Amino acid sequence: MAKILMITGDYTEDYETMVPFQILLACGHKVDAVCPDKKAGDRVATAIHDFEGHQTYTEKPGHLFALSADFATVDPADYDALVVPGGRAPEYLRLNAKVLEMVRHFFTADKPVAAICHGAQILTAAGVLKGRTCSAYPACGPEVTASGGIYADIAVDAAVTDGKLVTAPAWPANAEWMAQFMRLL
Repeated sequence: MAKILMITGDYTEDYETMVPFQILLACGHKVDAVCPDKKAGDRVATAIHDFEGHQTYTEKPGHLFALSADFATVDPADYDALVVPGGRAPEYLRLNAKVLEMVRHFFTADKPVAAICHGAQILTAAGVLKGRTCSAYPACGPEVTASGGIYADIAVDAAVTDGKLVTAPAWPANAEWMAQFMRLL
């Protein structure tokens, strides 16, 4: 089974963190969830984003998510694949040079990467989307395009695979997003 790295942070989207983490574990994969400046056993706050008919999503407090590895000591070379959840965390995670270095490793080594929702903000900041098709929360579409990527405007419960990259717009796509990702594993 695969050894998977998940980069998360405070106010990552609850369903985009908890659900893939649990799905991958249930399928026998080893998943290490990390966050800058935190260690195994530390917890990050999650947020629940919902689509209730407003111009954008609403946000409610989510669960506390326990990290399973130390950010400072993980080596991306030890992992077979990467998962990047969405939520608000990517807007600050993309400012962390080590996060961007980790992401670039997976693309350079041609390893599977799954990103969802605002997770695309980390991919754009890492400069890895040039010429790649990438879905994301619609508000991130201009960032995908500006970084040289091809924004896939797909249904909220759909996912798209481009080579070893699997992306989706938001948590309603978790089943399809994880199914496509696991085919790559």
